[in-house]
Amino acid sequence: MLRIHFTAMDLASMRLATQPDPFWELALSMHQVQSRSTPPMLASWRTGVIQTLQNNPAFREDLSTLFALNPPVGYFPDFLTPAQSSGGFEAGLEAILSTPHTQLRSEVAQVSVAGRHQCAVDGLLRGEAGSLRRLANGLRLYRRIALESRWSEITAAFDTDRAIRARQLADEGIGAFLGGLHPSAYFRDGVLHIGSWGMDGNRDIHLDGRGLTIIPCYFKRATQLMVLADSDLPPVLVYPLNHAARVLAAAQHAPLAALLGSTRAWVLASAANLTTSEIAGRLGISVPAASRHLTILRGAGLVASVRHRNSVIHTQTPAGLALLEGPTPAPRPAPGYQ
Repeated sequence: MLRIHFTAMDLASMRLATQPDPFWELALSMHQVQSRSTPPMLASWRTGVIQTLQNNPAFREDLSTLFALNPPVGYFPDFLTPAQSSGGFEAGLEAILSTPHTQLRSEVAQVSVAGRHQCAVDGLLRGEAGSLRRLANGLRLYRRIALESRWSEITAAFDTDRAIRARQLADEGIGAFLGGLHPSAYFRDGVLHIGSWGMDGNRDIHLDGRGLTIIPCYFKRATQLMVLADSDLPPVLVYPLNHAARVLAAAQHAPLAALLGSTRAWVLASAANLTTSEIAGRLGISVPAASRHLTILRGAGLVASVRHRNSVIHTQTPAGLALLEGPTPAPRPAPGYQ
């Protein structure tokens, strides 16, 4: 049993991630690639990644150290999922390259690596800049192979899940929100109890005013929740996306796109407590274009907009949600993602 202890300050500063975390998605998608029990929804994606690696021996070599550090079960280093990744992929990559040698050595030493990968891992243990650069190049390569074509769908599922959780928090309160993250979880007397968290035995995490960042993850296995191994790092809790959110994002139905136009349909799907610029960034369109689509959707009663400080936040109305529960557009490619 994992027990996360909240103070009043922790509850006040708890936050739900605002966008998919590129390094958690990267790390956990690697678990899916290496697993034989991939969910049916990810089967074609996994097959495509494996075929790409099989057809390109150089790719397999470039990624060998990364896969060696990130086995499908058990421990993998915390430095592969840096807190700075909330600022985007490059910010997270810079944090990985700047990992203190003591942390790098301690975490890499906990991974069981044998055979031909040992030499590269030994370079990481010694903190060699060349080994870190090769690891960074592997992260970039894997991201391009495995995540780039899927990122629009990941983002759409993330936004849908986040909207579901935000409404649950507003309607039912913190206890229902935290307990609803997984069937094995419940919140009582300031403590979140988690039965399935990937390890045997008991562990207590005292947040002590640091707060908690809760991260929905597209590639997270549904069997359990996940926290960082090092309790001294900024606390995070990673949970698998709501299954319905995945299904909606994966569905490729044409009628809604035919009715609204594919871009406007995706603006509607993305209007889940986001600003105009956030919606524009996620869809790879200009802010003025996003604003025009939102104006039309608002005039049709499908989107509601409210001003918050210096921004305007958009969300679907009940009519907009009802329309989205029907056919949804095919995922649009994201020209640039974080």
